[in-house]
Amino acid sequence: MNGQVSTPSAVAEKRAPVEDEVEDQRTMRADARRNNERLVAAARDVFNKYGGDASMEAIAKEAGVGVGTLYRHFPKRIDIVEAVYRTDVDQLVETAETAAAEQEPWPAIVTWLDAFLSYARGKRTFLNELREAFDKNPELKIASRERVDRAADLVLRRAQDAGVVRTDINGADLMQLMGPMCTNATLSEDQSHRLMAMVLDGLRQPA
Repeated sequence: MNGQVSTPSAVAEKRAPVEDEVEDQRTMRADARRNNERLVAAARDVFNKYGGDASMEAIAKEAGVGVGTLYRHFPKRIDIVEAVYRTDVDQLVETAETAAAEQEPWPAIVTWLDAFLSYARGKRTFLNELREAFDKNPELKIASRERVDRAADLVLRRAQDAGVVRTDINGADLMQLMGPMCTNATLSEDQSHRLMAMVLDGLRQPA
């Protein structure tokens, strides 16, 4: 037979470049993900400072990158708005999951509602832009609302099962009560905390 038989070393030599290429792709994806996360975090800080007046240039400066890098990740301003909002929702849901797993039922409710106050405050910083994002992508609003309702339900049901929260409401009810905090542009931080205290009093299981 004239055919050549590949030796183990030859096979290894052929495989190595392929494995190196896969590893390079993974590294590139990880770098891109970190860059994306840095840009989104910077955008959240800038929106907190400047609200709807936040510019792409200010976001790029906050992230320590050129504005061209920002536009490569987010070609339109509405794209970074959507990314920031998705991250805000992710963090709120994660807070519910962590609180439910690590805290007693009542403290978990308090922790999550405090996180909701921060979420609502962040949402108020770019309401007009967010409405535009919802118009562009209605599914974003629907899916996000469902995720937030489920997060509320997670901490609420656990507290109900423990007998520390009234049993005649669910997560969606709680969010109907809390939702206006996300859209009331005149709501002060002091008012938010006073209203939250009232909500917590109302949630307690009647004696």
